[in-house]
Amino acid sequence: MGELSEELWAVLSERGCEASSLSYAQAAELMRRLKRERVSGLCVITNDAARRVSLTENSRTRPSPSNGGRPIIRKS
Repeated sequence: MGELSEELWAVLSERGCEASSLSYAQAAELMRRLKRERVSGLCVITNDAARRVSLTENSRTRPSPSNGGRPIIRKS
């Protein structure tokens, strides 16, 4: 029960990560509010999972090189 009160939850929707670092009760309230606004694809996941989803989404949205090869990822 202790983990539910810790701020380690995030809310995802079809639009992406709506919020993170929430208690489970805060996440459930946000989901109710977003549902009233007719936002689809709602779920509660951990912050860690939300970060991984965000990284995956970012890599999918990178433009591909015009020569059809793999995109070049530069480390800063």
